[in-house]
Amino acid sequence: MTGRPVRRGWVTVAVMLATVMQTIDMTIANVALPHMQGSLSASLDQIAWVLTSYIVAAAICMPLTGYLAARFGRKRLFSTAIIGFTIASVLCGAAQSLPEIVAARLLQGVFGAALVPLSQAVMLDTWPRERHASAMALWGAGVMVGPILGPTLGGYLTDLYSWRWVFYLNVPIGALAWLGVTAFLPETAIERGKRFDFFGFGLLALGIGALQLCLDRGESLAWFASPEILIETLLSGVCFYMFIVHLLTDREPFLEPGLFRDRSFVVGCIFAFCVGVVLLSTTVLLPPFLQSLLGYPVLDAGLLLAPRGAGTMAAMIAVSRIGNRAAPVHLILLGVLLTFLSLYLMSRFNFDTTQGLIVGSGVVQGLGIGFIFVPLTTATFSTLDPRYRNEGTSLFSLMRNIGSSVGISFVVNLLARNTQANHAAFSQYASPFNAATQLPGYPAAWNLDSLGGIAALEHEITRQATLLAYLQDFRVMMWACLLATPLLLAFSRRPGATSTPLIVD
Repeated sequence: MTGRPVRRGWVTVAVMLATVMQTIDMTIANVALPHMQGSLSASLDQIAWVLTSYIVAAAICMPLTGYLAARFGRKRLFSTAIIGFTIASVLCGAAQSLPEIVAARLLQGVFGAALVPLSQAVMLDTWPRERHASAMALWGAGVMVGPILGPTLGGYLTDLYSWRWVFYLNVPIGALAWLGVTAFLPETAIERGKRFDFFGFGLLALGIGALQLCLDRGESLAWFASPEILIETLLSGVCFYMFIVHLLTDREPFLEPGLFRDRSFVVGCIFAFCVGVVLLSTTVLLPPFLQSLLGYPVLDAGLLLAPRGAGTMAAMIAVSRIGNRAAPVHLILLGVLLTFLSLYLMSRFNFDTTQGLIVGSGVVQGLGIGFIFVPLTTATFSTLDPRYRNEGTSLFSLMRNIGSSVGISFVVNLLARNTQANHAAFSQYASPFNAATQLPGYPAAWNLDSLGGIAALEHEITRQATLLAYLQDFRVMMWACLLATPLLLAFSRRPGATSTPLIVD
């Protein structure tokens, strides 16, 4: 990095503000969707595009981060991304129609795509290699605070003010982040002669966009019964295949081939995909489980889930203290085991589950997330040449996000299928010929000789079938944790490339 020496602390605060702003915005709008739907006169399918447009735009533009940072400079790109994201947030809050807010969310995704990868690259370059574990613990706290606090904060703002304040919240955060980046972040060297691979980027963008649309809309369109999903799947597969061929044969491909010669980086990206599949899917299952089945109000459910964030923060503090002395793979293994334990506890939930078990399992899972996420980042970039960090961080974040999309689609689809299968299995016992219906303890409310009794029994069967489907999802994710563990053996043991940062205390 070039430029005058500055203080690490101020750079860290500035990039952390940008990280928190972007990660909170990924989930904060979810709880406000019903209010937006009424305000903008949109149907359920239409209002879903408020989320889909942002996800697709961010996924397509994220791989561009490395090229743009090299061509225009990291500081200039970072500042532009913050300004664009903040302005797009204001446009979202001021939108008066569905097309306006979808267009603003697309713009938000375009500018927001670079924030997390750039912040990670800045943190790795700002802090010396021997303190990367501590730096990644700080950065990881910012990345994880969004999914944890977003829904709760969005609920409070929507209830107390308006859904528009969900987006206006980004204005003061963005202003502070921009001031910090402008004042304290040095500029990197600019590669003016760097060629842009339009064909390679076009293939990758089409593949990612088609995949994201397929995963996001598959459940509502009955998956491969829909021509749209078939076309998106075929387009995604063909584009990814052509991109790989192009990457291996072109002299100057869109992604640097040197990235894929580093074993730890490749293994780390694969593990990041697995982390997205398993860990982030739980955040989608637990809120409806607590609200729909256990009957908790929205705010109470948010409070029960909040301790998971405390567990994550505690683990990240621990990693910042011991991470420079312990091997990252050992900490990741500890995190996987803690996650396995938390999902085992969740697979034991029932209608009489205590708040203590809900909170306890959440804290254990939060500890697991903290012990996985930070050491994984450290191990992934431990041997990667510093000149590849801009592209590497964007690809790392992209793999985690794609894993999250795949995992969420998988568990939601599995939940729907298992609910139907369980309902069919339970219903075969709902018969007047079943001897259990004649026993003294059989509830009178489930009398099969009356329409009211049949309706009450049908409701209970559906409730039990749904509960079992949730537990089956938790059990599948529990075993999936262990399946990714052998990847830890593939991380390189050789010392990493070092760089001397120009940021001084």
